[in-house]
Amino acid sequence: MALDTLFTNGVIAVKEKALLGEKILRFPEMTVQEVLRALSESNFGGGADPRDTNALLENEERALDTFIRTYAPTEADKAYFLLPRDFHNLKALYKATLLSLEPEPMLAPEGLHTVAELREMLENGNPLLPEIEEGATGAEIGAAFDRAMFEELFRVCRGRRILKKLLSVRVDLLNLLTAFRAADETEAEGLYLKGGTLRTEDIFALTASEQTVGGKEIVQVLTAAREARGKGLPFTEAERIAETFEEEYFFERRFALCDKEPFLYYVLRRRSEIRNIRTILVCLNAGVEAKEIKKRLVGVQ
Repeated sequence: MALDTLFTNGVIAVKEKALLGEKILRFPEMTVQEVLRALSESNFGGGADPRDTNALLENEERALDTFIRTYAPTEADKAYFLLPRDFHNLKALYKATLLSLEPEPMLAPEGLHTVAELREMLENGNPLLPEIEEGATGAEIGAAFDRAMFEELFRVCRGRRILKKLLSVRVDLLNLLTAFRAADETEAEGLYLKGGTLRTEDIFALTASEQTVGGKEIVQVLTAAREARGKGLPFTEAERIAETFEEEYFFERRFALCDKEPFLYYVLRRRSEIRNIRTILVCLNAGVEAKEIKKRLVGVQ
């Protein structure tokens, strides 16, 4: 049964006040102890021991997952955020079996299915599972699971126009990055995802030209990736754009969000916040300079 949108948006309006926002930008200038003290004062981590950074982050992630499961306005919205976890864990279980490894270190928090349910899918077969040819490389296995994931996401989200739009843009951006990383067009074509707006035959050609087509996010990724390649640098900035375009999309429309959109924007902001805190703590412990840490933060507006 769908929750009342007005009620959900009211809950979100209250929860937004607890977001760290621009305070995060001050954290790279602090010591680890000062950051942990500030997080504790902001109730980040839900009362976990501030000296236990893993517990702080895990508590926040669990709380956000609970929020998603409780307040997702539709099953499609819930799947949009949690279904990718299932495919990550399916891939981890598959690779662990293939390589005779313990899967636990590779598993993410549970999504829509428990790990036990995913194990059963692998053992008994399931329509969600991709077909993988014998002798497939690691990249090919990863691409097969990604293709299966997007196919299922497009199916589940077919009734939510905004989610379908975001999925199409994500596919375009991932395909462009695949093309930039690939050794040749044949390799790239074997790894492409379906569901984007760019024609498959045009994607690799875009990496070899200065042509700009498509929406803002596509142009930004093309520009950043070309610049990085020209300087012989990793595609870090292009990857950051691809990872955060959803939050940027809603940020630009933040004063005109309506209906179910505040839910999407809130979840994206909170996910970025958790990711940024993890990045800051890891970098501070490693002695990374503040200006370099700030370059690695995402979605701080």
